Amino acid sequence: MVKLILLVTLLAFTVSVQGYSLALNASGSTFFDNFGFDTENDPTHGFVDFLNQNDAKNRGLINTNGGQVYIGADHTSVPTGRGRASIRLTSKKSFNNGLFILDLTHMPTGCGTWPAWWTVGPNWPNQGEIDIIEGVNNGNIDQTTLHTNPGCDMGSEDKSKFTGHMVQSNCAAAGNAGCGIQGGGGSYGADFNNHQGGVFAMEWTGSYIQSFYWPRSAIPADIKNNNPNVGSWGKPYAFFQLGGNCPNSHFRAHQVVFDLTFCGDWAGAVFGAQCPGKGDCNSYVKNNPGAFSEAYWKINYMHVYL
Repeated sequence: MVKLILLVTLLAFTVSVQGYSLALNASGSTFFDNFGFDTENDPTHGFVDFLNQNDAKNRGLINTNGGQVYIGADHTSVPTGRGRASIRLTSKKSFNNGLFILDLTHMPTGCGTWPAWWTVGPNWPNQGEIDIIEGVNNGNIDQTTLHTNPGCDMGSEDKSKFTGHMVQSNCAAAGNAGCGIQGGGGSYGADFNNHQGGVFAMEWTGSYIQSFYWPRSAIPADIKNNNPNVGSWGKPYAFFQLGGNCPNSHFRAHQVVFDLTFCGDWAGAVFGAQCPGKGDCNSYVKNNPGAFSEAYWKINYMHVYL
């Protein structure tokens, strides 16, 4: 009887550790049902006008035609007021852990752009932020970054656990830098789009946060079959250990966000170096609408497993 109880306990433990169940399927015609449209001023000081759902639909900046989800920015007019019309979505559900998978064929790119797919808690930065896809201007390498309040540092991280390049180890949000790890070439921007996109995955547990990326030609079969097996994926490009140097209490009640802003604290700060000869960022974004024909997301699905 003792052996039987032990066996049942071990089996239950194995299922709880290895098994994930689909908790959110954001795709197709119901994709936008899972999100609210944020219309406040951009907290990163971007030259952007975030629209509500009705305005976004009427202006053709969102649609689900053909089963794919399109989320774009205005690329036909010179804006007035806050900036170039765009979209910022925040999930209605919040999460304290999980496996977040995004399959997309196109992400926003171009000088002046600053797109991101990320999760964030309330009362920033006290409940943390996990930027999964993020970059600016004409970059071609994705960066996964954590932002927290003081008391989270990855300086002693075992770099053999991931394949990417750590560019900053202090996750405390002073100056908005956070602690970031860059992925490989082709994981962002025009290079990503030219290869029909791919899949990103972020796993967040009580012990670690890790991110993966696969181009379209190398997506694992278990992801395609909606039965993800994280243990079979090999090394992530980004890995952040949670514990003594960064307690997991830094990350709580996260909502998922998609947004595309322009210029602002990051893209604007490096615009002159990355896009030389184009003047200042805000003026470029305002006066060159045709430059933003590639500034859109095209999404097959976003799945969250718990």
